[in-house]
Amino acid sequence: MQLINLKNVEPREVQPGHCARFVHSARMTVAHWRIDAGSTIPEHDHPHEQVVNVLAGRYELTVAGEPLTLEPGMVVVIPSGVRHSGRALTDAILLDVFQPVREDYR
Repeated sequence: MQLINLKNVEPREVQPGHCARFVHSARMTVAHWRIDAGSTIPEHDHPHEQVVNVLAGRYELTVAGEPLTLEPGMVVVIPSGVRHSGRALTDAILLDVFQPVREDYR
């Protein structure tokens, strides 16, 4: 068991305006994002499954060429290897879960 206080986890700016606090288990990574309005993530893919949860704000996620406007309470499951990109329409808070662990986020 792990008990983690996010206040004690150093945030990392992965892309300009996209700051996250990462928590890793043996098999997954959880990213707690704070994202500035107008910030973007370029199109990319990775071998990890990703579950995107919008907690606050509005975020545009384009998955396999399909743009989706997301608001709090919306969840998107992105399969492994699928191209996607993002743009914060407002300041936003997202919770992403990746499986397997994102070693590049350790």
